[in-house]
Amino acid sequence: MNRTLKYIFVALVIIVVALGSFAGGFVSGHLLPVASIPGLPNPIALAPPTTSPDQQSATPSEFQALFSPFWEAWNLVHENYVDQPVDDLALMRGAISGMMNALGDPHSSYMDPKDFADANSSLLGEYEGIGAFVDTTTEYLTITSPMPGSPAERAGLLPGDQVIAIDGEDMTGIAAEVARTKVLGPANSVVHLTIFREGEEKPLEFDVTREKITMKSSSGKMLENDIAYIQVTTFGEKTTPELLAALKELMAQNPKGIILDLRNNGGGYLQTAVEVTSQFMGDGVVLYEEYGDKTRTTYDVLPDGMATDMKIPMVVLINEGSASASEIVAGALQDSGRAKLVGATSYGKGSVQNWIPLSGENGAVRITIAKWLTPNGNTIHKIGLTPDVTAERTEEDYKANLDPQLDKAVETLQAILNGTPLPTSAPTVFPAP
Repeated sequence: MNRTLKYIFVALVIIVVALGSFAGGFVSGHLLPVASIPGLPNPIALAPPTTSPDQQSATPSEFQALFSPFWEAWNLVHENYVDQPVDDLALMRGAISGMMNALGDPHSSYMDPKDFADANSSLLGEYEGIGAFVDTTTEYLTITSPMPGSPAERAGLLPGDQVIAIDGEDMTGIAAEVARTKVLGPANSVVHLTIFREGEEKPLEFDVTREKITMKSSSGKMLENDIAYIQVTTFGEKTTPELLAALKELMAQNPKGIILDLRNNGGGYLQTAVEVTSQFMGDGVVLYEEYGDKTRTTYDVLPDGMATDMKIPMVVLINEGSASASEIVAGALQDSGRAKLVGATSYGKGSVQNWIPLSGENGAVRITIAKWLTPNGNTIHKIGLTPDVTAERTEEDYKANLDPQLDKAVETLQAILNGTPLPTSAPTVFPAP
């Protein structure tokens, strides 16, 4: 066994244990009573597996008994697995992945080096793929909107398309987030997507050539009736400076109202969420971060926001794809009375994760470290934020380039400006998959 890899693995385990994140159970299985099956020989009696002195000495004394079964399994694989030699690096990474899965938390996981790089590149606003906003909360990876001018749009993908196979591999039972990483790939390479589209008799086939995708995470424009429209698509490293540039241009035009569009924004950095919120709130609390021992950290509004004037009413657009950092912003603006929420109930991700890189270019672990609460002390975990005015946007609306949710946001702003009651909420309808 490679001693360097062994020491790296033990060090990683100690780090995670120290973080309080260790959970046992790398492997589970069933013991098959082979002797009772007709036609099979009696089982061969094997000597009990043992842990080598090197493995014992490499394991801290307080963990030697705990990790004895792990080293026994490691040795059994190396001594008995049919295809030798086995990949020690893959075994080590698989053990970390199993450990994270054993926590039973869908938001705590292991990211191998490629997954970690992909996750970081998307928050930098640049990545290589097909250029589409997607929903990873569904059974199959679902297109919510192709980016204008993207390979996805040119290929003919539409909102609501479900990716049921990638390069011929069936995605049934595969997590949508895993499917998303399979769609990513080097620029100029081709990915073959099999698509289920409602109303079509059989699946559709698309060959999409990937490109380097560069997208702005914050952008803005003026709508009719002097309404400033701002869209934030993610909370990454460039979001705040891009938002400041958009606000500088829009606020100079003296808008009568503001619409902040956070639809299909899956989140990003917590600090960026605080910075974005602070552009619209003059003071107060953005969120509370609550840890396992019930202690809290308070995140207050940062000073000198550019659009904090309460005389300029504000609406925030949310939908089922608005999650995490999006919900932090929308929740703070709703609780403080700064904005009304319009659209559909948000995703409901009320936890905070740290991405902690591992040594030796071995990716990172994503660990849930806290729950977060809105300024009023509410949790939205698995609940979501409820809009003040609900409105739907169906697949038919997407295809026809209609946006009734945006229309409802404009209508809501006009009602606030005119001092009239908010528009009647339209029931949100979720079409069957």
